[in-house]
Amino acid sequence: MRVRPLLGVAAGAAVILLAGAGATPATASALAPTGSVTVDAVGRIAADGTVTLSGTYRCTGSSGPVFVSSSVSQGTSTTRYGIGGTRAVCDGAEHRWVNTGLTRSGALVAGAAHVEATVMELRSFGGLPLPVFHAVKNQDVTLQQAPARR
Repeated sequence: MRVRPLLGVAAGAAVILLAGAGATPATASALAPTGSVTVDAVGRIAADGTVTLSGTYRCTGSSGPVFVSSSVSQGTSTTRYGIGGTRAVCDGAEHRWVNTGLTRSGALVAGAAHVEATVMELRSFGGLPLPVFHAVKNQDVTLQQAPARR
């Protein structure tokens, strides 16, 4: 399933729930999600398929738990592999994130790849946790073979 249609549905649901919850514009703007995320140009892939991606993030305006998630794909494949998730701190300062995840052996190889990193908050709307996106970054990267462990 593609991510973009889900983003639209989540955003629409959040707007409807926010409007239905009686939030005032001042309340909504006080918690308006803001942020940025970067992806380092080089990631690592180990012989067993473990991928490590990294970058930086900055965010403010959170009221629920926030995470930096990442996924990677290669070539013309539409298959994206989720690569971990890091708990984020939305204090306005720039922070590093590093996500590591194990993919199926041989699914990804050293070389060109495409990464999507997302700073996403789970915010409660009427008791229902819904995703609120602070930042999304799509980045072409190079996966380099990680040195073998001894």
